[in-house]
Amino acid sequence: MPSLSVVIPCKDDAGPLTRCLEALAEQTTAPLEVIVVDNNSIDDSAEVAARFGARVLREPAPGIAAAASAGYDAALGSIIVRCDADTLPPVDWLQRIADRFDAEPDLAVLTGPGNFYDAGPLRAWLANLAYMQAYFVSMGLAMAHWPPFGSNCAFRRADWESVRSRIHRLDPEVHDDVDFGFALAPSRRTAYDRSLKVGISARSLAGGTAGRRRFRRAFHTLALHWRVAPPWERWAWTLHQNRERRRRALSS
Repeated sequence: MPSLSVVIPCKDDAGPLTRCLEALAEQTTAPLEVIVVDNNSIDDSAEVAARFGARVLREPAPGIAAAASAGYDAALGSIIVRCDADTLPPVDWLQRIADRFDAEPDLAVLTGPGNFYDAGPLRAWLANLAYMQAYFVSMGLAMAHWPPFGSNCAFRRADWESVRSRIHRLDPEVHDDVDFGFALAPSRRTAYDRSLKVGISARSLAGGTAGRRRFRRAFHTLALHWRVAPPWERWAWTLHQNRERRRRALSS
């Protein structure tokens, strides 16, 4: 079975991080390591992580991209599993991830959705349509493959090592999961498993300044990568690779 390194970028999230680490401690398959990257917290996030036996790294450069990248660089497992401090995974989450990568040697990225655990039923249902599904559809069309969702994704360490020189880790205005998805070659296979769900906080639905900043970051990240390869070029390459996969499958 592949070895798993769980990476959690964190800033001032001691409370949610406690619940996340409790959920990880209850997994049916234990990870090789849990890495919490403290991004200039002024609360006791680092102390909480250490109390649960996590490997604590400190990243002074501001932004989730810098923190996540530092964790990926330090990971020892063959599979890097990414979640956020407010992620609440079910007990079989890591087992299912390990099984999928073990069964599919050509799989580069596996991702799944999140359920808003602290929103009412109607708000959670609407958010699933307007936020969660919209993310996977819109970013999938933009990337020409399934996009990784930072609260719930996993990828091979070898793929991270192949793209990390193209990651905008010191730009605090990029969406790190979108940045990684674009940096990954369209030839690499990604998968979306709608049943691989985790709990996530509804604070990501906040509007106002926070909401405007999320949209600004999304368009900023899109612009960075579309200068390199616009969507039509990415789709042409992806469709070519899919035809090649089918051809090889039929001839084997």
